[in-house]
Amino acid sequence: MAGAAPTREDEIADAVADAVRTGARLAIRGGGSKAAIGAATEALPLDLSGIAGVVDYDPPELVLTVRPGTPLAEVEALVAGERQMLAFAPFDHGPVFGAPAGRATIGGVVSAGVAGSQRVSAGSARDHLLGFRAVSGRGETFVAGAKVVKNVTGFDLPKLAANSWGQLFAMTELTLKVLPAPRVRATRRLAGLDETQAVRAMAAAMGSAAEVAAAAHLPARNEAPAATLLRVQGFGPSVAARAALLEVLLAPFGRIESLDDGEADAAWDDLRTLRPLGCDRALWRVNVPPSAVGMVLAVVGPFGADWLLDWAGGLAWIALDGGEAAIRDAAVRAGGHATLVRAPAAVRAVVPAFHPPLSGVAALEARIRRAFDPAGVFETGRF
Repeated sequence: MAGAAPTREDEIADAVADAVRTGARLAIRGGGSKAAIGAATEALPLDLSGIAGVVDYDPPELVLTVRPGTPLAEVEALVAGERQMLAFAPFDHGPVFGAPAGRATIGGVVSAGVAGSQRVSAGSARDHLLGFRAVSGRGETFVAGAKVVKNVTGFDLPKLAANSWGQLFAMTELTLKVLPAPRVRATRRLAGLDETQAVRAMAAAMGSAAEVAAAAHLPARNEAPAATLLRVQGFGPSVAARAALLEVLLAPFGRIESLDDGEADAAWDDLRTLRPLGCDRALWRVNVPPSAVGMVLAVVGPFGADWLLDWAGGLAWIALDGGEAAIRDAAVRAGGHATLVRAPAAVRAVVPAFHPPLSGVAALEARIRRAFDPAGVFETGRF
């Protein structure tokens, strides 16, 4: 049985039914931008890139319905044309693996729960997924959620779909909440802070009335000093007032600089592509309380780690060779978890991509998977 490349929902259902009959396993994929996350698998590919296109877009209602194989770049261009945006600011994993941008699909972004720097203020993909259609591991089509922003009927399955990584069902249609794009954006930068000072500065900014949309920190590298970035956005007069508030608030941390649009775009693009960390070493995504991120960085320092902080310090991207057990242990002691995003195949074969869950959580996850996929069609061994 070869892999399937359906172009219609019923063809997906047929492919799943065939897999149930033959005992095959199916690995869902779209653009393949995240295919190197997790262990290699011999499961047959279920390529959803042909399930593409916009189903409905109602800009006044801020609702977009789209098929999963639609490229992320097309979705972002479509909503930008109406001065709207995907507020959780997803990014394309392609450059993380040395590949060109443009391979990510909207289905892959939502299934992986991908969110960029604005996640700290706007939430993640799961907060913007209103509803979806999908084919379960039984080969049955079902609908969850609704095509409206205000919906309180039944179980909130969209929350379950986001970050499910194709382990429960194959989504065939997604309905997303979009938001108006800001008229003005302004980025302020503090130079020369260490990670402890940066986290304190970002915490002060996030807790203020400045309504900071994104906060990140890049350590000193090469000849560039450390940079702590803060973005405010909205209408012009409001942005000017809130940026002025930041300058007063953060004065104890040093001189705050205003970046022009070109400098700001380049700085935030570095965070979107993780360009400063290169593509040569293993890459970890570590989520911990911002106040504890310094402890994690102290642990990985002896391994020659390079890193940057996003989400006001709640997300650390760390590039290093080795130290798998140390970084997972440090994340646990800091009250968080660590995900292995990039590594050689030999490492991925023995180090799980996802942080091993507690036994009770693992049992609950298994029961949920069995409910949607009793034959284990989507259990590929990848995770």
